[in-house]
Amino acid sequence: MRFSLSIPTAATAKPFFSDLSPRLRRAAAMPPPHPVPPDASGSPISYPVPLSPPLPPLSKQVELDRAMSASSRSSAFSLSRNHVVYEDEWLLAVDKPPGVYCESVLASAPRLVLGDSVDSGCTEAVPELHLANRLDRDTSGIMLITKSHKVASRLVKAFTEHKVRKTYIALCVGLAPKWETISIQSGHGRSKFGAWRVYATADVGRTLPGGSVVRDMKTSFEVLTVNGQLKSKHPVKQGKDNENIIVVEEKSSIRDNGTKDVVFVRAYPRSGRTHQIRLHCQYLGIPIRGDVKYEGVYEWEGQIYDYHTLHAESLSFEHPVTGVPLMFRAPLPAWAAECCPNEIPPTFSSNEIHIG
Repeated sequence: MRFSLSIPTAATAKPFFSDLSPRLRRAAAMPPPHPVPPDASGSPISYPVPLSPPLPPLSKQVELDRAMSASSRSSAFSLSRNHVVYEDEWLLAVDKPPGVYCESVLASAPRLVLGDSVDSGCTEAVPELHLANRLDRDTSGIMLITKSHKVASRLVKAFTEHKVRKTYIALCVGLAPKWETISIQSGHGRSKFGAWRVYATADVGRTLPGGSVVRDMKTSFEVLTVNGQLKSKHPVKQGKDNENIIVVEEKSSIRDNGTKDVVFVRAYPRSGRTHQIRLHCQYLGIPIRGDVKYEGVYEWEGQIYDYHTLHAESLSFEHPVTGVPLMFRAPLPAWAAECCPNEIPPTFSSNEIHIG
């Protein structure tokens, strides 16, 4: 049996092209990639080299499985009063569970805010709900939802100007650090394979493949417990540098020597980069448990973990309408009790009204 391959001509290409899916159609219509442009001297551009390792081979399949599971869970998710930390006529603060997409939290908010009236067809009463902040799919904790465009724009401005203070807690598995508090400053950007990576601070502002640039990234950490033993009793003062500062200019010198300690940390992000805390924990040699994308253990003490143990603990800011200083705290996740049997040391002290 013989087969013949018919190459479409200009006259016949259109019907063939229209049979493609929208995604393939866009890809087929894209122009061929341009060669790497030269710099002013005529030489090809030298791109910054990421300092953190590429994604482990295991992460691709694990992330795919988790995404499919989260998609199913998110489609059935509905906010309840048990998720609400705070609500007024302008804001709604909720505790997002792990393994649920932010968009699903927002999509179910109208039913919570309006109750039975959302089913009555009264669309005029539906508020203009917006996500004021986002969390990774597997990160749990405080999320803010605004009820008008005006309030949303004010909060976006507050986040952009770093007027919103955030704390996270994370359960990490790695070599116990010798420091109790530390600040780490580095570059942040996507590698040529699309993964978020740590770059040297000297590379901040340089162009990456695809046209984006390396941006600055800074996080402060304090160790709360190591193997269940309390290490830190006093909170880090937000907005002030610690004595221990790491300015990243080369690959991490911390190597896996087989020692595995359970390290419970609190993180104070000073910038708002994607996967910031996860990347910095990896660089410090204490990757977050279950965070297979950044070398966190997938299986630990005979148990396989379906998500990473990172929790958005608190948000602190001035109310965008009343101006009252507020601090929202999400309930602690169950895994926090594993590594901190006693009360967790407080976050930064202030005159804010604590809620939650």
